[in-house]
Amino acid sequence: MLLQSALNSSYLDAMLENAENIIDNNTVRVEDGVPDKETQEKLAKIYKQLDLKNVNAEAIRQLIQLSFLKVIRKDAIQANHQMTPDTIGLLMAFLIEKVTKNTKIKTIFDPAVGTANLLTTVINQLDKDEHENIQGFGIDNDDSMLSVASVNVALQHANVDLFHQDSISALDIPQCDLAVSDLPIGYYPLDNNTKDYQTRAKEGHSFVHHLLIEQSMNYLKPGKFGVFLVPSSLFQTKEAEGFIKWVHSVAYLQGFVNLPAELFANPAAQKSILLLQRHGGDSKQAAKVLLGEFPSFKDKNKFASFMQEINDWVTTNINK
Repeated sequence: MLLQSALNSSYLDAMLENAENIIDNNTVRVEDGVPDKETQEKLAKIYKQLDLKNVNAEAIRQLIQLSFLKVIRKDAIQANHQMTPDTIGLLMAFLIEKVTKNTKIKTIFDPAVGTANLLTTVINQLDKDEHENIQGFGIDNDDSMLSVASVNVALQHANVDLFHQDSISALDIPQCDLAVSDLPIGYYPLDNNTKDYQTRAKEGHSFVHHLLIEQSMNYLKPGKFGVFLVPSSLFQTKEAEGFIKWVHSVAYLQGFVNLPAELFANPAAQKSILLLQRHGGDSKQAAKVLLGEFPSFKDKNKFASFMQEINDWVTTNINK
């Protein structure tokens, strides 16, 4: 708030500048005498109270998340710019941890990385003993969200490369061991860019989440998983038939799990976790697709029971 007042800026810009100052050894940057000497001294004093060198990456991620939640309130940030809540991120990380238990994850990417909250949640949660020094790649076409992602990964000392581009065009990343994303929902406006996509609509604009899932599978190694947050209505639209046909041509549909209804004020906005495994390697279709809905977080017994069901499913179908 001190810096926002001094710069006469948005809360987001003030948050980013504070983060960059902290990254730069707590150095308050000054341009044209702004902020003034008194504000510089106040900021320097506050920075000294932050002992981020002795804090783990996950605590720093949560700090950035809480700071950004305040940005959302102060600046009335639009829905597309809001980050994946921890409850959802941790459920996705739990599922990823289970299905990748017997494989080494060295590279992971998110084609709609936003603030990098989900990507770093997954990296931080993966068992460090089995998946050390994970290299992350994050792509997004929104420069303000990438600015948050940049300070987020820098403060966490995460090994993540960020790219400012449209993920529907060719990506400058290698084939990876894992794809994870909280996908934007809606239509992709640039029809010329979708000519080579199997999931493009026959008429009019295509669903951007269909295109991003297809693009993600292009950059996955054979036998590796893509784990996506998608609308629960994914298989109920008129484009669903073509999308399902494409999925079967490149991947195994291993799971589709609805998130607790209580997380969504509007039932139409409910989301699900989609689990795809690219053909090849040791992959094969699970004898039983993982289907269901996470119970309410408030019902601890039912929730624990469902988590055990997922454990059993993974043991029986994935990690034999």
